[in-house]
Amino acid sequence: MRVHNRRGDRVDPVPFLVTGGIAFAFALSFGPIYGLSYGLTLATSLALSTLAFAVATAIAYQQLVRCAPPRDAGPLPPGPRVERLLYAGIGLGVLIVALTLPLL
Repeated sequence: MRVHNRRGDRVDPVPFLVTGGIAFAFALSFGPIYGLSYGLTLATSLALSTLAFAVATAIAYQQLVRCAPPRDAGPLPPGPRVERLLYAGIGLGVLIVALTLPLL
């Protein structure tokens, strides 16, 4: 699959595909259950879960494809890599806390 960033350079599509798959798994496996626990109908829960998946996939596409450096740019310097890892950890922590809210 040939994927290009906004400058026309080829980028690796695997990080986007993995992120989209994880977003699909989280949104459509947890979303309807939590929607039902909050008193929403099944149709509304599925619609909101699908919307959450679409938004997460659009954000992943913007970050991992459109703004990605070209394939031959070499490795990222350690500063941005640590910053991305920190933001991913914070995001995962927020997601885990959000998934425990109905249990309170």
